[in-house]
Amino acid sequence: MMWSLSNRADTKARLIADRHYNRQKIGSRQFVPPGRCLVLYTDNDKGRAFWVTSFPFAEYVKHEWAGAWICSAFRNEGAGTASEMITQAIAATRAHFGDPPELGMITFIDRKKVKPTIVRGKEIWGWTWIKAGFKQVGETKGGLLAFQLLPANMPQSQQAIGTQQHLF
Repeated sequence: MMWSLSNRADTKARLIADRHYNRQKIGSRQFVPPGRCLVLYTDNDKGRAFWVTSFPFAEYVKHEWAGAWICSAFRNEGAGTASEMITQAIAATRAHFGDPPELGMITFIDRKKVKPTIVRGKEIWGWTWIKAGFKQVGETKGGLLAFQLLPANMPQSQQAIGTQQHLF
């Protein structure tokens, strides 16, 4: 496991979050949407990265994947292979929240702010997510691409570094 448990106001993670394309208020102390969340951070000899899993209550969600875990932010600044990091973050999410919801995990990609990967001469959006097992499942009303990983395709639960062990 390369990820360490962090929190929504961790200064080191916030500095990376400030460079993420969906950051709304650069420099503000908290960088995670309100509600249940898991924040992960890694810093190694190659680079650093952060990850946020949000688990909003379905009644407050306006897209068609209400009830799913959401990767609301992931930024890798050279810390490792992104698809492997995504897989480990999902394993840590399972350890943190327990059994995944029926809709699994969803993430959104803004084509206006992210470049596609060229694979065999063809533009592929979300290539890193596809390599981690996600499938493109549609678009939001605002035009974001939606990628989903269902529970059957998720890695086994694995705790992040620094997670307190359960006594019972």
